[in-house]
Formats: sequence, C-alpha cells, structure tokens
Amino acid sequence: MATRSDNKMQFPELVDNKINTEKFLQAAHDVVQTVDKFGKLFAPVRYDMQGNIDKLTTRYSMDKIANSTLQDMILLEKSTEKDLVAVDALMWLRRALHMILLLFEKIVETHKTGEATEDLIIFLREAYKETLEPYHGWMTQQLFNLLSRMMPTRSQLLLALANGETGKDEIILRNMELSLVNLRKNVIALRTFYNDHDLEVTTVV
Repeated sequence: MATRSDNKMQFPELVDNKINTEKFLQAAHDVVQTVDKFGKLFAPVRYDMQGNIDKLTTRYSMDKIANSTLQDMILLEKSTEKDLVAVDALMWLRRALHMILLLFEKIVETHKTGEATEDLIIFLREAYKETLEPYHGWMTQQLFNLLSRMMPTRSQLLLALANGETGKDEIILRNMELSLVNLRKNVIALRTFYNDHDLEVTTVV
C-alpha cells in the first residue's frame, strides 16, 4: 500500500456529498508544493493558491467543529458574515485545482495511450483556458501566457516530482493517477455546491 509520502495530494472521499475541511486543505497544500516543482516563475500561481488556503485555514480555525466540512463552513460564513472571505477563497482555489487536475489528467492519459509528449505547454494552456482564463483580465492572461512558456518538459517534471530520483516515472504517474480520482470528485462537488447555492462569481479580475 502506498504511504502518504509516496502518494501526495490525497484528497478526501466525499461523505454525504460533503468534503472534510482539514483533509482537503492538507491535500491542497500538497498541490502547492507540487506546483513549486514547476519552477520559480510559477511563484505567482503558488502564492495565489497558498493565500487562499491560508484564508480558508483561518476560517476553519475559528470553529473546527462547525467548520468540519467545506460545505458547512461556507454556508455558515454566508449566513453570518458580510465579507465572504472563505467563499471567495474556496472558489478561486477550486478553479486553480481544476487547472492542475486537467493538466495532470492529460499527462496520465497520453502516457497510457502511448502518446506522451515532452512539451506540456499546450496541456497547461488548454487547462488554463477551461478553468481560469474566463475570469482573468487581459493583463493576467498575458502573464499566464508568459509563465506557460516556462513549463518544464515532461521528463523534467517527472524527475522533479521524484525529487531527482531517476527511474521513478511509472511510480510517479501511477500515484498521480490515483490522487486525481478524489481530486476530480472534490472539484465537481464544489462546483455543483457553488452553483446550487448561487455562490459562483463570474466577474473578470
């Protein structure tokens, strides 16, 4: 059985269609550490994701029992606060996680079909186009376009994810595939929850 250190990004199973807050935030932090391996130029992405995790952690810490699931925490904030910090933070974090999900799914998919390519830029841009681009203004889009050119190659990324150990590609890709199952469930559940409760904000920033 894979230990947690072997298989990062372990997003929680849904229980009654709800997501455990603490486990989700830990897994999201693991994703930020993974993005860190993309290179220093991706610092703005990492910084933004971590900032949203910090806001959610602060909210969670106010009452860990009442905020034990993300859905309960968000609805509690909506009913008691004017400034919906956690609502906004989770929305943006989910969008970023969705982008990472689509990128990694493409890497796994092309590996399994024997169509793996070293150039991951097009995968990253496609993932961005579907998840974050609709909500970003022109300047932010141009910045991301610039950052995407610095995306490491497939070999470089897999080596970085293996902490420099060679010959680990199959293990890394298998662990990636396993971790994406619950990440996808979490992303879909949050998107549905936000739509059902009219929390999604489509304003361009």
